[in-house]
Amino acid sequence: MKVVAIIQARMGSSRLPGKMLLDIAGRPAIAHVVDAVKRSLTTQQVVLATTTDAKDDPLATWAEERGLTVYRGSEDDVLDRYYQAAKKVNADSVIRITGDCPFMDPAVIDRIVQEFQKGGYDYVANTQPATYPDGIDVEVFSFQALERAWNEAGLSSEREHVTPYIWKNPTLFAIGNIVHDADWSGYRWTLDTPEDLDFLRHVAAACKEAGGPCSMADIRALVDAHPQWRELNGMYERNEGYIKSLAEDNS
Repeated sequence: MKVVAIIQARMGSSRLPGKMLLDIAGRPAIAHVVDAVKRSLTTQQVVLATTTDAKDDPLATWAEERGLTVYRGSEDDVLDRYYQAAKKVNADSVIRITGDCPFMDPAVIDRIVQEFQKGGYDYVANTQPATYPDGIDVEVFSFQALERAWNEAGLSSEREHVTPYIWKNPTLFAIGNIVHDADWSGYRWTLDTPEDLDFLRHVAAACKEAGGPCSMADIRALVDAHPQWRELNGMYERNEGYIKSLAEDNS
């Protein structure tokens, strides 16, 4: 069974343009994500899924120069982008990773893939409900589940955010969720705003000084030791993009 991690990423963020190639501790943000995914023991191939827009040319070039498979597709229909990317590389199961997660922990990826591989699941994640930090989100699903969602999902929120059609339909799909030992969902380690970038740079610099890479637990310890860092981006809510898409569904 071929397990493929597909990292969705693009340069066209409205709040933080060009964010994938912005510097964090001496490397582009996307490099942190890719390196973490490559350290996963269960991942057999890594694909960067970006858009056909010219502004994503530098991102695609960066990935290709480092030997990554790149698929370029729709900017808004990310579900189609995932389906076409998975089909291109003959994936049997897909790990969904977003490019705005520079502190992704490969051990978390492996835990979720291993649960999925126990059998009987179409989809396993750590987001339904979320008990991991925002920025440590992982979803794993079968190609068959992805294909069904691609065929049947009709709402713009379902197309833009890839998996809602799956996890909103537990009668159609066998769904599992991994829960962390303690609820760490109040931590925000994602990259979406200038304030997030400021926070991430502080933490990444401390990780680098400590000899990194840092695990999720290492980062939690660093953040708890510097509570002022959490204040940098603590005003933002989790899943703001999805909430906005839901409003557009009803407009």
